[in-house]
Amino acid sequence: MNNYQRVHSHKPAGIENKRAFLIGSGIASLAAAEYLMRDGYMQGHQITIFEESSVAGGALDGAGNPQTGFVARGGREMEEHYECLWDLYAGVPSLEEEGRTVLDEFKELNDIDPNFSKVRVIYNRGEKQRSTGLGLEEKHIKELTKLLLKKEEDLGTMSVEEYFEASYFETDMWLYWRSMFAFEPWHSVVEMKRYMHRFMHLLPGMSTMRGLVFTKYNQYDSLTLPLKKLLEDKGVNFVFNTKVSDLEVDIQEEKKTITAIHLLQNSKEEVIETCENDLVFFTNGSMVENSSFGDMKRAPVLNRKEGACWALWKKLAQKDASFGKPEVFCSDIDKTKWESFTITARGPKMRKLLESFAERKFLPHKTATGGIITIKDSNWLMSVTVNRQPQYKNQPFEYTVAWAYALYPDNKGDFIDKKMSGCSGEELLKELLYHFGIDDKDMQEYVEECIVIPVMMPYITSQFMPRLQGDRPEVVPKGSVNLAFLGQFCEIKDDCVFTVEYSVRSAITAVYTLLKLNKNVPEIYPGQYDIRVLASAVKTMKSEHEGLIMRLIESVVKKKLKNTIFEKLL
Repeated sequence: MNNYQRVHSHKPAGIENKRAFLIGSGIASLAAAEYLMRDGYMQGHQITIFEESSVAGGALDGAGNPQTGFVARGGREMEEHYECLWDLYAGVPSLEEEGRTVLDEFKELNDIDPNFSKVRVIYNRGEKQRSTGLGLEEKHIKELTKLLLKKEEDLGTMSVEEYFEASYFETDMWLYWRSMFAFEPWHSVVEMKRYMHRFMHLLPGMSTMRGLVFTKYNQYDSLTLPLKKLLEDKGVNFVFNTKVSDLEVDIQEEKKTITAIHLLQNSKEEVIETCENDLVFFTNGSMVENSSFGDMKRAPVLNRKEGACWALWKKLAQKDASFGKPEVFCSDIDKTKWESFTITARGPKMRKLLESFAERKFLPHKTATGGIITIKDSNWLMSVTVNRQPQYKNQPFEYTVAWAYALYPDNKGDFIDKKMSGCSGEELLKELLYHFGIDDKDMQEYVEECIVIPVMMPYITSQFMPRLQGDRPEVVPKGSVNLAFLGQFCEIKDDCVFTVEYSVRSAITAVYTLLKLNKNVPEIYPGQYDIRVLASAVKTMKSEHEGLIMRLIESVVKKKLKNTIFEKLL
């Protein structure tokens, strides 16, 4: 139905008299601003974006220079069926190719150079795992099948470790799953269920990262910057270094209206009075709030203070139950944190080492490692990736930028006898080199050519914490006249948090709902209902020792369907 729904909406009556205020400048807010103009007929000067920091983009970041090193807090794995994301970028002009869109250049890049990982897992100090199976037994397949069929409300706040028996956590599927999506055993099994439904079509490529698509540069240069420039060109007002401290709400029996926005800018308080005719979009919660940075000699210091974004959501939630329960997500930092680090290698030794594990040369704007390489026997459960090089527009090509992260920062290393959270950039690099098979006496040569910037993120997986219906507010809560929630901590049926798709979907939903537009949000790709996807997923889950039986069944079925319309489908 998607093409049939791509109509031009009617101009809402009185749109020229409205104002829109967006709190936060992550991809959700940027997308909402664009759709207010694209489909809602607003003018840029009617839209204001408030941002606490000095830069837009939220979690879609990327910064640095050759002298002091490059850094990104995280990375984004994307796929072809991000219907909302590609709808957005089909209308955002490319910064590099005149007359083309970001989607045009993105698709062409990935068509010419499709992603494929040659080495997904290593262990035993550099030994490469060649098996591409998932290592599932029949009992695990039954558990996964039952999970697919269960209703979300029947699972409640059950965690992944409460649902699966212990042996499942020794399978390669769980290794791929938790390292690819950053799932921990204590995370919500409901969120895992959603991922299984939403990305079932990618299951056959889980061990090779086949089916994923990646940007040309880091996410800030490739995604945030062209969208921000488009908004600025249209006259959208960005207000940086400004904290929104409170939202006043008039709550009637069937009606909730934001009546004022309280700001703090340069220690000066300001109040913007709003009315029903104004629109307020709030990115409630943040995965990268209170991030702290280290360097080659210093570890990042975990920031346990309450961030402004969470504080604002808590204030708002106290005013009405329909605004959600932020404490469910932000109250246990030790279960929502992990640490990443970015390596800027200025010489050839690190590049050659990384190329040896990628099993391909790092050519300009071509696939490098093809996704993360996970160290199976790492106490920290560390993974490392090299995306297309150069990864930054101001990066000399002879430099190599790699990104790594680990899920267990409170564990001691296998080489460095310290918790990851207490390690400097140099120590993090040495732990990685150890797992790459480099001896202690040879490490210094690598250290001397590298700059490593570690980042600790207290809330990076807070969106996965076990929760119930109502803990996340609806995008537009019942009775809300002029308030919408955006981002990873609002509720969107059937879609998956921790994706840029979720953020953009929340933005489109918010705009279309508040403006009452006669246009539908792009549908979620329904791969789980495609018999070909289901058959491929079942075949992938079957363990290697059942391969002969599967091939036998397949040959019988093919024979029965020979010369029928179903033969080609099979």
